[in-house]
Amino acid sequence: MSAEPRLRQRLEPDVRKAQILAVARRLFGENSYDAVSTTDIAREADVARGLVNHYFESKRGLYLAVIRQMVTAPPPVADNLPNSTVERRVTIIIDRWLDVVERHAPMWLTAIGSDAVGRDAEIDKILFEGDEIATDWVLEAARLTDAVEGRAELRAVVRSFGSMVRAASREWLVRGTLTRGDLHILLTDTLLHLLRTTFPALRTAHAEH
Repeated sequence: MSAEPRLRQRLEPDVRKAQILAVARRLFGENSYDAVSTTDIAREADVARGLVNHYFESKRGLYLAVIRQMVTAPPPVADNLPNSTVERRVTIIIDRWLDVVERHAPMWLTAIGSDAVGRDAEIDKILFEGDEIATDWVLEAARLTDAVEGRAELRAVVRSFGSMVRAASREWLVRGTLTRGDLHILLTDTLLHLLRTTFPALRTAHAEH
């Protein structure tokens, strides 16, 4: 007597889409892009392959959605910051960011491994968008959201810090040369120095020319 086919649980579209993204995030983080198929993802997510294509159009579309989720849409790290010192607020956003990276380390490394600018225009666009969102988080924590004077230079300084963040995260997660605690100190001290010393020095240099 053959077993009855297992019925898939009916879920709301947003829940089902999030489920597919979670599976794709894990599989793309653990394997190369070419080694993962939409069939693999559908099977792991317990959905029909056609549903994956319905939500994301193709494996490429799903991969880009995962990259976008990792670099532009993790839990907002600057939400509900305490009315405290800038040092405390910066410490909190960096700690929250490290939580996200540690929780999704394989896919985070895959995402930042795609950051060779110019290699892929669509990925470049997503990474640039992620840089702007992360810059907004930093300015919120540093109480500089309303800064007008030197705003373009300020954002450029913070975006440049983002490149260091990616390199330093590899030291932690790949090479093991830094612990999470080491990285927290490095990033906090560097960011505060950039905001309090480097940026004012840039403004002074501009004023003198």
